[in-house]
Amino acid sequence: MSLPIERADPSQVDALCAIERQAVQLFRGHPAWASYSALSIPPDLLLRAINRGLVWVALSETGAPVGFVWLDTELVGDAIGIAEIDVLPQYGRRGVGAALLEHACEWARAAGYRRVDLGTLADVRWNAPFYAQHGFVTVDKGGPAFALARQRDRENGFPDRLRVFMSRALAPPANDAWTVWPAPAKLNLFLRITGRRADGYHELQTVFRLLDWGDEIRLRRRIDGEIRRVREVPGVPAQDDLAVRAARLLQRYAGVTAGVDIEVEKRIPMGGGLGGGSSDAATVLVALNLLWRLDLDQDVLAELGRQLGADVPVFVRGRSAWAEGIGEQLSPLALPSRHYVVLDPHEPVPTAALFQAPELTRNAPRATISSFVSGETTENAFASVVRARHPRVAAALDWLGGFGQARLSGSGGCVFLEMRSFARAAAIAAQCPAAFTAQVATGVDVSPLQDALVRHREATQAT
Repeated sequence: MSLPIERADPSQVDALCAIERQAVQLFRGHPAWASYSALSIPPDLLLRAINRGLVWVALSETGAPVGFVWLDTELVGDAIGIAEIDVLPQYGRRGVGAALLEHACEWARAAGYRRVDLGTLADVRWNAPFYAQHGFVTVDKGGPAFALARQRDRENGFPDRLRVFMSRALAPPANDAWTVWPAPAKLNLFLRITGRRADGYHELQTVFRLLDWGDEIRLRRRIDGEIRRVREVPGVPAQDDLAVRAARLLQRYAGVTAGVDIEVEKRIPMGGGLGGGSSDAATVLVALNLLWRLDLDQDVLAELGRQLGADVPVFVRGRSAWAEGIGEQLSPLALPSRHYVVLDPHEPVPTAALFQAPELTRNAPRATISSFVSGETTENAFASVVRARHPRVAAALDWLGGFGQARLSGSGGCVFLEMRSFARAAAIAAQCPAAFTAQVATGVDVSPLQDALVRHREATQAT
């Protein structure tokens, strides 16, 4: 039975939890039932995985989820785990679970992972025997790779004697195969404009906070030198797409004859102040530097990125950072763990018009890192201008401001609220008015792109 498989959507959390509760009924009478019946998927953890693009669903003919697979990136090194795979009992033995498993393994291979791990039951035919049919082998569960899984079992009261651990090795992607790369979003935790340079550019100060959520870039090497975008981005012609422009710029600079197919899965709102286009460009530069085997250093890539946009260098360097100049003078910052409700008011804000606004403050006093860390510096120079000119953004700030200090990111129009608790952030996002779209993301000091680069570099060396 062939059903479409798509990335899960946050709106499907309840449906996926319900699938898990129905699937677990199959274990009635098994010694594991006492543990399974007492446990359920934490919705906030599932939501976080969905937001990070780590959950896929199989859909029925009516578009309803009938099964899902959830990948776990908390393993060490080049391994990724199967956190959960469930199918509605009435869809059992139709190949749905097998299709979900293979889909997840193929994505993991394209993302540079070399191994998929999981824990399961040895004596249940749709557990260990099923995985064995798909290339998984039983491994020593006392090994360090499974320490976290064993700890979780102990915390959940799951009997150690019932669990076996299995692994499947993944061959590196072939030279002409698709590879998958993250392009994370960013927030500006504050933004001041402190002056204007002779060349017309504005001097600014800001803190870039990278997120664990963003676009996904798929790249496939070509030998004919052509750079081709294989998926349309609404409203963005290929010649204007920063991902395409980055590939062409790098190709010209390095004088390479190779080309690339580019596919961008957009999740970051365009014109939202979250750096989507800049992040896409940075990911293409970093990834093609490896795939084309150019071995250019990070400073060169950052300078190429600066030619495409002032925000590109921070994504190339892959660290949350204090920024000055036009945004290219970067000092990495270690920031406290925080979660963010990011609200899209569906009103793109043209940055150029804001910089030309006569009411924009261009001579703010310089901030210091200590004033930012103390919480004294949180303002955004564009906020008052955007509020006055863009009523939907103003409404989003007002609504989100009912829960705390809502802020504008970059030049907008997306706004955000910082929270200490992911669960609290998710609860606020769940109340989002229909006029807006809410996303919950977690701040990271090191970009997911840097982690992907390490994996892909090791995979490339193995080919």
